[in-house]
Amino acid sequence: MRKQIFVSGLVLFFMILATVLVILYGKGYRFDFNKGTATIAGTGLLVATSNPDGAQVFVNGHLTTATDNTINLNPGTYDVKIVKEGYLPWEKTLVIKNEVVTKADALLFPTAPQLESITNLGALNPVMDPSHTKIAYTVASQSATKNGVYILDTTARPILTLQSSSSQIANDTVNTFSKAKLQWSPDGSELLATIPGTTSNTTYLLQTNGFNQNPQDVTETMASVNAEWNLQKQDKEKALTNALPASLKNIVLSDFQVIDWSPDQTKILYVASESANIPYIIKPRLIGTDSTPEVRNIEKGGIYVYDIKEDRNYKILSSLPDEQNLDIYSPSPLMWFPDSKHLIYDHSKKVDIMEYDAQNETTIYAGPFIDHYVFPWSDGSRVVILTDLGNPYTSPNLYTIDLK
Repeated sequence: MRKQIFVSGLVLFFMILATVLVILYGKGYRFDFNKGTATIAGTGLLVATSNPDGAQVFVNGHLTTATDNTINLNPGTYDVKIVKEGYLPWEKTLVIKNEVVTKADALLFPTAPQLESITNLGALNPVMDPSHTKIAYTVASQSATKNGVYILDTTARPILTLQSSSSQIANDTVNTFSKAKLQWSPDGSELLATIPGTTSNTTYLLQTNGFNQNPQDVTETMASVNAEWNLQKQDKEKALTNALPASLKNIVLSDFQVIDWSPDQTKILYVASESANIPYIIKPRLIGTDSTPEVRNIEKGGIYVYDIKEDRNYKILSSLPDEQNLDIYSPSPLMWFPDSKHLIYDHSKKVDIMEYDAQNETTIYAGPFIDHYVFPWSDGSRVVILTDLGNPYTSPNLYTIDLK
């Protein structure tokens, strides 16, 4: 009987020990033999992933593993670099903490991206809709029936070429829509087309779901159209801000001039309308969040991203490079990438993509293009630019930069 009790106790002891060791191992604890004796030392976990996968992971300059893998590291600060042949490198300084999982999620861009034309009839004044899925533009280089307003649907799946993704919604037989400045409605179902005249402008309301045989002249009723659209914008913004915690909602309303919400609505790209301090909303602070240093003291005119889920705030720019780009007819030099983790930033005659914490700013294109006419493709596989490829004797066209 005593022997059975002893054996049962021994089995129970080893089961408990094995359970404890499994738990410690899962939390990142490992045996350390560096000091001549075996001790259990706490570590952190680094999860390295990349798109595309199969990239090499360098830690402090040493090839350590490949992506889609998890490695244990002692607590500390590390330079992590992810490299794949044919792609621009990804590099970031990460803080590894005991028992905490830290992610290195690298979106890699090709070193030699391909350009493909979307239009061949010329394209002018393109503007993207609020959902970031459609681009409206005008054509002025053809006949009256071919000139006018076109819409490119980036969610379409063309059978042959991307050029078949565009459809015409108005031509020049009623008025010179090829000269119009375009403005999307807040819900993306309508366009205002303002055509300059010798003494005054004429504005039409265009439906975007088909060709407009009889465009509606709203020149004399613009006040009511603007009032309705402003109400739509306010309702949409109100719905988003009302979903925020009360303390954060007050800060957004008083100190943020929202440029755009991320596609998944978890982050806010904004201009600081006032200098202020953003108090901590989530207490205690979350573990395993982005280890990039944040900025809680915002300065008026600065550009920031606030992460709602992690309650962290990052400075992107000291100011917009050109204030006129906040004009309703002009694209912003900063736009959300469809994955909600990156921003497109066009400046100094180049197109960059950076992470939402302003890290890993990568130049994906530095060839000729018309400033600020840069748009993301809806699935993130491409970026659209407006360019004449440096030839002043040809009309500019829309081209895609392939990011895969």
